[in-house]
Amino acid sequence: MAALLTPDFLFSVANTAVLPAWLLLAAAPRWRVTKLLVRSGALPLLLAAAYAALLVVHYLGPHASEGGFSSLTEVAALFRSPWALTAGWVHYLCFDLLLGIWEVRDAERRGLPHMLLLPALLLTFLVGPIGLLLYAGLRRFRPAPEPVASA
Repeated sequence: MAALLTPDFLFSVANTAVLPAWLLLAAAPRWRVTKLLVRSGALPLLLAAAYAALLVVHYLGPHASEGGFSSLTEVAALFRSPWALTAGWVHYLCFDLLLGIWEVRDAERRGLPHMLLLPALLLTFLVGPIGLLLYAGLRRFRPAPEPVASA
């Protein structure tokens, strides 16, 4: 079993795990299964746990003292470790998926047609910040509804 737990294998598992979530957000955002598995945040939380575990493995490994975040050279040294590189990728998968979930929820709240949201979702999946940029532009056309005052 331990032989299966390689950075390459975990990279493939994480990549594969997010694909159905993105398809559900794009094709069936209001479906009960989508709400239960994706929009609830369950999958991003699972990815966050995987990220934490990958960091622990990295910092227990031989490359633990290499690299840092103070310079590009240090970041490059940090990602020489396949465990740290896989952790970094899982970090991106987790946060891009959270961003996609927020876009779907926010678009619904604003009454933005789902068909208009789809290009932003696709770009968020492929190139996260560019999808965010597009969605930020789209949401300007549909202001958020005023909160209902309570009695």
